[in-house]
Amino acid sequence: MSNVLLAASGLHTYYATSHVLRGVDFHIDRGETVALMGRNGMGKSTLLKSMLGIVRARHGSVQVRGADFTKAPTHVIVRQGIGYVPEGRGIFPNLSVQENLVMASRAGADGGCHWTLERVLATFPRLAERIDNGGWQLSGGEQQMLSIGRALMTNPDLLILDEATEGLAPAIAKEIWQIVREIRSTGIATIIVDKNFSALLPLVDRAVILVKGEVVYDGAAKDLRERKEFVHQHLGV
Repeated sequence: MSNVLLAASGLHTYYATSHVLRGVDFHIDRGETVALMGRNGMGKSTLLKSMLGIVRARHGSVQVRGADFTKAPTHVIVRQGIGYVPEGRGIFPNLSVQENLVMASRAGADGGCHWTLERVLATFPRLAERIDNGGWQLSGGEQQMLSIGRALMTNPDLLILDEATEGLAPAIAKEIWQIVREIRSTGIATIIVDKNFSALLPLVDRAVILVKGEVVYDGAAKDLRERKEFVHQHLGV
């Protein structure tokens, strides 16, 4: 059996006449943690959305567990064991914390239910304290925790975090990174998009950098950490 969970081959994605992804290849293996990096507008979120069928690539293919899902609708793709935490969090503000979590609950692709409400609340004590609060009453950091917890309630084999700590205070961002470490230790594969590459690189196995819709680096994170000039060239402000 292939070790690859999710893979894209030769993706070309457009927004109207704007050519955003230019022949991108990407993959993530079981249990692997990958940082997807690049400056704003380089195609990171578009790559995630193209692989999930939220945005349709004009050319290229998408495989999940070795099967072709290029033309599959998004709900079919994520049912293959993918949890998605979108940029902007996407929680339901009119539902309580508990309702946001329970509405997403389902068995994983293997039929397992390892992430229960009790386990999610134990992982996110802040959510347990606010279990009856409405989504609109949570801080930005708590909303991000809720979005991650909701994704875990689907019992995923792969968790995708788009802009994991965007707009969060440093202390809250630190909590999110600790949660990512805990999730990684459970064996869930993770794709993480975040601008804080100095915090992100020590957490991941592999890094992929996009520049103008093309992959300029795909390799071990530890090797990238030693290439300071290269990192500054493609990720520096």
